[in-house]
Amino acid sequence: MSSQTSSPSSRRTAKGFISLEGRVSLVTGASRGIGAAAALELAKAGSAVALLDLEEAAAAETARGVASETGMKTLAYGASVADRDAVRRVVAKVVQDFGAIDHLVNNAGVQFVSPLDKFPDEKWDFVRSIDLDAVFFMTKTVWPHMVARKRGRIVNLASVQGIIATEYKAAYVASKHGVVGLTQATALEGAPLGITANAVCPGAVLTDLVKSQAPALAQSYGGGISEEEAMKRAFLTNMPTQRFIMPEEIAQLITYLCTDAARSITGAAIAIDGGWTAH
Repeated sequence: MSSQTSSPSSRRTAKGFISLEGRVSLVTGASRGIGAAAALELAKAGSAVALLDLEEAAAAETARGVASETGMKTLAYGASVADRDAVRRVVAKVVQDFGAIDHLVNNAGVQFVSPLDKFPDEKWDFVRSIDLDAVFFMTKTVWPHMVARKRGRIVNLASVQGIIATEYKAAYVASKHGVVGLTQATALEGAPLGITANAVCPGAVLTDLVKSQAPALAQSYGGGISEEEAMKRAFLTNMPTQRFIMPEEIAQLITYLCTDAARSITGAAIAIDGGWTAH
């Protein structure tokens, strides 16, 4: 566990309906991409943030950046969200370090692409363990702490493929559909307790992981096109806006869903997909 804090006088937090002052947020898969963007936006709104990632050193670096920019207390933790015992230990430590957990952002996820008849059994188990089972374990473990606060916000990162499907991604599509269903069940149980649960379903988001695929994609199309054109063909064909979604766009939606202004939004699968599911 690594930490970074700044004095209250240096905090530069948002005011008004997006204020999360006095709250504590736990974000998984927080070292980069959507997770890192979510940690920053939550901190900008005034929330202290616990960043959980398999790579603690990377999470700690992100935490330092968040603390430097916002002045909010941040702590980084290293663990696999698929390890139930590790999840229990981390949640207990977060509560010890911060005194509470108000928001859980289940962002950690993996992908594997293969035709169905050749899809390795172990890859099915691996994708499901991270993309679906871990969402359940994290939610179950954090739940009593939200009940004690009589308020909670759970935001699960699903995918546009939690609403529709794409070939060659059986485990991912099944898991993300499962996340949407789990979110709805969680919302029903949380409603009388002041706990909301929502699934954010992004289309193609321009993360570092996506950017890194550009050279290989250009080659896969025969090499006669630019990396930019290859990225468009691979990721934007189904998006009417024809532009990548930026991680901060997803993060800002996550942050809004954690506010009191969003207290009546629960059980929703919210597409932020450039019109993909409007077809």
